[in-house]
Amino acid sequence: MRGFSFRGFTFMLLIAFLVWSSNFEVCIARRGKHWRQSRDVSASVFKKKGKNYGNGHNHHGSSSKPKPPSHKSSPSPSPKKAPPPYKSTPSSPPPYPKPKKSNTPSNSPPKASHGGYSSTVFNVLNFGAKGDGSTDDTKAFQAAWTAACKVEASTMLIPEDYVFFVGPISFSGPYCKPNIVFQLDGTIIAPTNPKVWGRGLLQWLDFTKLVGITIQGKGIIDGRGSVWWQDIPFDNPKDDEEKLIVPLNNTVRKPPMPVQSELGGKMPSIKPTALRFYGSFNPTVTGITIQNSPQCHLKFDNCNGVLVHDVSISSPGNSPNTDGIHLQNSKDVLIHTTSLACGDDCISIQTGCSNVYVHNVNCGPGHGISIGSLGKDNSRACVSNITVRDVNMHNTMNGVRIKTWQGGSGSVQGITFSNIQVSEVQLPIVIDQFYCDKRTCTNHTSAVALAGINYERIRGTYTVKPVHFACSDNLPCVDVSLTSIQLKPVQEQYHLYDPFCWQTFGELRTPTVPPIACLQIGKPSSNRIQFDHDLC
Repeated sequence: MRGFSFRGFTFMLLIAFLVWSSNFEVCIARRGKHWRQSRDVSASVFKKKGKNYGNGHNHHGSSSKPKPPSHKSSPSPSPKKAPPPYKSTPSSPPPYPKPKKSNTPSNSPPKASHGGYSSTVFNVLNFGAKGDGSTDDTKAFQAAWTAACKVEASTMLIPEDYVFFVGPISFSGPYCKPNIVFQLDGTIIAPTNPKVWGRGLLQWLDFTKLVGITIQGKGIIDGRGSVWWQDIPFDNPKDDEEKLIVPLNNTVRKPPMPVQSELGGKMPSIKPTALRFYGSFNPTVTGITIQNSPQCHLKFDNCNGVLVHDVSISSPGNSPNTDGIHLQNSKDVLIHTTSLACGDDCISIQTGCSNVYVHNVNCGPGHGISIGSLGKDNSRACVSNITVRDVNMHNTMNGVRIKTWQGGSGSVQGITFSNIQVSEVQLPIVIDQFYCDKRTCTNHTSAVALAGINYERIRGTYTVKPVHFACSDNLPCVDVSLTSIQLKPVQEQYHLYDPFCWQTFGELRTPTVPPIACLQIGKPSSNRIQFDHDLC
């Protein structure tokens, strides 16, 4: 009985142990399943939020909740959509600042974006300019230029809605950095006080020895030249071609009534050019308006790679000696899409010019487009490879003209005038080797040689004479060709003349209207051989 009890008790203990062991394994299994599920959920959330989401996560299996991302954490991957422009990203320039109307000089001018490129802007207002039309802003302009000169591809800004009174000034190199932009959106006016000009100056706004200088914008350069025109004598012709024009009523138009100069003083006899470039490489002028210059409006002297386009030049048709664009000793010149109205040549091409291309230009009033005058005071002149095409001329004295003085030397060659539309032009086609703007001129045997002059598709109406060719006795004009010339008269206040030719040789490639029978076909039988010093 006793033995049975011990075995029974032992058996009961064994059963109890087995039951307890089974329950313990079930709890361990349940706990393990729950931990794995919790870890899997945390991992999936971590992947969805990004790797930086779990900066506070315990990588050793802690079940604590991960902390939310902090602004101090490392940046998240770039979004798929591109950021909007001018955000603070390393690759985008800052936005263009609006010019502040402040007169306080700034030592660190604002940055600006021009066409996607960043450059430093020097606003003349920040250098003391007032822009009220009466305060002298010359020193402020000079200070702004001095600062801009030191920075490559900088911009000197003349802001819109201001009128700047500026005296004679030079924006000069040669130590300025290249590719400076003169951003002209406002208006610049010239002084009319004779004391400012002294005995006279040759230029008002002068850009000298610069590389890649650009003047651009929608602004105005106003020379206020009428105060200079009042002292011009009316009895002398201002251009030699006026001698060929005989008005029926013998009247001569006078310059417009001038604005009185300040203090009632007399302006000096030497009149300035409004805007001049000298000794510069790749100068560009675009967009601006130049008006009422005392003399020439825009001049390039000793420049290479000149570009002028979308410019407007204007002064009264009877303002004396106010050429539109004057070229001298300049090469590789392109002028296009420009309107010129003035009191002298719309474009004047002087000695030392080559590779000049003019197209899509409106001219009138004015004296047309001229090569010369050349050879004055027995000087040597060289002009070559000039093309003028696609030009409209209205109410001008001349159309396309070459003019030289007796006694000169050198040559003009490789000239083409093509697709010129003339309307009420007095003398559409002119070669004058007896040019003289004085009362009396002496005769000389030497002359500037003219060869290879081509006229193509010159059409429209004239009021005096369709063609005037007056060439040297000793050096006749040779290789002059005319193609598709159709010029019809308009009877107005002038006498009408037939075509005139003197010592002019070449060919008529097509019939002309009117017939130009005076042109001598072929070559001259005897032509003086040029000396070496005559050749270019």
